[in-house]
Amino acid sequence: MVVLVVDVANVMGSRPDGWWRDRPGAATRLLDQLCVLPGRVLEPGVVVGRVVAVLEGASRSARAPAGIDVVLAPADGDSEIVRLAAGLVEPVVVVTADRGLRARLPDGVGVCGPRRLLDVVGG
Repeated sequence: MVVLVVDVANVMGSRPDGWWRDRPGAATRLLDQLCVLPGRVLEPGVVVGRVVAVLEGASRSARAPAGIDVVLAPADGDSEIVRLAAGLVEPVVVVTADRGLRARLPDGVGVCGPRRLLDVVGG
């Protein structure tokens, strides 16, 4: 099982659902969708054990549901994601399309694009 670390800002930005008009609301909707992930297969051989969603900026005021861990980034979300990925002992998969973030991740950390995540949660 893996710890799935979600770049919430990047995933929100991947779908044109008006997220820019209400960032906290869009983040809350996405967090609610992420609750179904523990125990689900993300990709062949990759089962989600735990979800850690990283919020930054205005999205930090989103309502956090039970069932996932929410981290409020003190500054930029990317730096917090890199810090989390480096500090976890379990296998980690980061969900982001951000090439700059992907390049900063420690060796051995897996990556998954937002589209795959949204396909799994039905969004």
